[in-house]
Amino acid sequence: MRKLAARRATVRAVTTAIASTVLLSPVFVSGAAQADPAPAADAPADQLPPELVQAVGRDLKMTAAEYLDRATRAQQLRDYAREFRSERPDEFAGAWLNPDGKPVMAVTSLDAARIAASDGYQTRLAPISADNLEGSLDQLTSWIGGLPREISSAINSVAIDFLNSQIVLQVANTPAGHLLNLPTLIANVKVVLSPNSGGPIEHKPMAGDTYISTKTSLDDPSLTSVDVCSFGFNAVDGAGNALNISAGHCDPNLGSGDQAAGVYVPNVRDLKSSVQVGNFVQAKLGGRTGLDYSVIQLNDRAVRAGMDQPRMRGANGTTLTITGTADPVVGAPICKSGQSSTFTCGFVVADRVETELYTSEGDTKTVRGFASTACTLGGDSGGAIVSGTMALGITSGSNAADAPNCREANIDLAQYGGTASLGIPIRAILDDIDANSGGGVGSGISVRTSPNLG
Repeated sequence: MRKLAARRATVRAVTTAIASTVLLSPVFVSGAAQADPAPAADAPADQLPPELVQAVGRDLKMTAAEYLDRATRAQQLRDYAREFRSERPDEFAGAWLNPDGKPVMAVTSLDAARIAASDGYQTRLAPISADNLEGSLDQLTSWIGGLPREISSAINSVAIDFLNSQIVLQVANTPAGHLLNLPTLIANVKVVLSPNSGGPIEHKPMAGDTYISTKTSLDDPSLTSVDVCSFGFNAVDGAGNALNISAGHCDPNLGSGDQAAGVYVPNVRDLKSSVQVGNFVQAKLGGRTGLDYSVIQLNDRAVRAGMDQPRMRGANGTTLTITGTADPVVGAPICKSGQSSTFTCGFVVADRVETELYTSEGDTKTVRGFASTACTLGGDSGGAIVSGTMALGITSGSNAADAPNCREANIDLAQYGGTASLGIPIRAILDDIDANSGGGVGSGISVRTSPNLG
C-alpha cells in the first residue's frame, strides 16, 4: 500500500509485500474450495470496458475475445483435471495452459496419456504424481518450519514445478541462504505497464477503488496515521448483508479482540471528513489456511449509494461486471484492479505458492495463494483479480509494493525476473468465511454477480 499526503494525519501504507521475486513455475493443484460444476459464462467481448480491453492488448497481446476464450478454456481444463485426478490419482501429474493457450495434461503412464489424448488434450509423461509431489511439499514446509529463524528467513517461497516434476525453493542470495546450499530459481516473468485512459466513468466507489481504515476513529485526537487499501469483490450472505471482500492485512485491528475497524472513502483534503461506508467483521492473515482476506460489512449509506453492485474497475477507469467465480489455472489470463496501478493484466504462473509476507509492524506471516505476472503496486492490496469476467482472487502482496509505478518496477526488478504478485483464491476465501461465520454475518456468502435492485 502507498503513502498518501494529507492534512492532519499522515497516511501510513501497510507495506505487505512478497519478500523477493516469487518463484513462478507452472503448477496445477486442486484447491480446498468447492468448485462450481462449470465456469460461468463470460460477458461478450464487446461489453468489456475500454480500459480493460486496452490493458489486455497491452499486457497480454490479445484481443478481448481471445482473453475471454482462454479464460473459459482454463476453467474447462480445471474441471477435466479435477475429475481425471479423482479417478486416477496415481497417474495425474499436473495440468496447465501452454503459452499458445493449448491445454496440457501431465500423467505418469502411457494408458493415462492415451485417455487424455483421446479427450483432445496434449499430454506429457512425468515420473512423479501430483499427490506424491504435494506430499513432499508438505514434508519440506514442515522441515522449514523447524529451522532457526535466521536460516528459514532466507527461504522466500516454495512451489511445485510440475513441468520438471520437482519442488523448487527460492532462496535469498545471502550468507544465510548459502548455508542451505539450495539453488535459487527465478522465472522470466513479463512486466506490464499501467493504463492511462478509458471510457465513461462511474464516480461512485466500487471494487478497485481506495478505502482507508484506522485502529480507532478518524475523530480520535491521537490519530497519526491511517491505512490505505483497495476494495475487492462485492458479496452477499444468506441474510442479505452487503459485504466486500478485501485483504486481511488491511484491517488495522487484525489479531485484536475487536476487529471492527471503520472503513472510509477518503477525503484527501481533510481525512477527518471522510465518509464511513462500513467496518471490518472478519479478517485473517496466515495461520492454518494461509489465507489473507477480510470481510467489510457495508453500511446503509454505502448500499444506498450503489456500492454493493457486482462491478469492479481500475482507479478512474471504466467498469467490469462480475459474472461468476473461477479457480487459478497455470497459463490462464488474469487482470486485476487496484487504486494504485488500475487495470493491469498477466498470466497465472503458479497456482500454489507459499511465501512470507512482511507487514509494516515487522511481522511475518506464511501465506498461500497463486502467483501472476500482473504488475501490482502498494495500495492495490485487497483489490479484485479476474479471469475473463469471473472473480479469481484478492491481491495480497507484490515484490513491487514500494515502487512508484509499474514502469520503474520494471526497471528495478528486471535483473530479478520482473514483477511478481500474490493472489488469494476467491473460492477458498468464501469457504473459510462461511466456516468461520458461526451462522452470523458471512454465513452462506457468495460473490455478487447480479445487480441489487432493492
